[in-house]
Amino acid sequence: MANIKDINYAILSRLTKNARTSDRQLAREIGVSQPTITRRRARLEKEGFLTYKTVPNFKKLGLEIMAFTLVAWKREAHQQLLDAEDYDSRIQGFFKKHPNIVFASSGQGVGMTRIAISVHKNYSDYVKFINSVDETWGTYLDRHDSFIVSFKSDTILKQLAFENIIEYLHTIDAE
Repeated sequence: MANIKDINYAILSRLTKNARTSDRQLAREIGVSQPTITRRRARLEKEGFLTYKTVPNFKKLGLEIMAFTLVAWKREAHQQLLDAEDYDSRIQGFFKKHPNIVFASSGQGVGMTRIAISVHKNYSDYVKFINSVDETWGTYLDRHDSFIVSFKSDTILKQLAFENIIEYLHTIDAE
């Protein structure tokens, strides 16, 4: 019999590939009873390990570009921005103005401290986005750079998919 952690990974992996898989089908694929799957799935949902979201096919939706924009703040100017009373509302307002930002976070690498991942219908849309970054945050920025990925490329080696994360986590635990 598989251990609980293996069952959880198997459930997460299969549901990440297809969130509409039934408990009966999961039980058949994993080799445990349907009540076991139902209990484990409910617990994963309750504990927040499992939520249901759709990852659309960006290209079919008419989006051409995904941009990874890296930012380096001017140290003193950034601290002034952080200390400003309206900082949170300014950030939230920027995200509201740009719903095409699908991820934003602090981080570190290549001299940069922030990243934003955004999707764009075309290059012109991307340029408008970068201009908005400059207009809104330019006085606080030391520099920014982007890496642009075209969804129309015929050399995409691996599609953006989240099921690979579960497979990776499973390999870590096996070590």
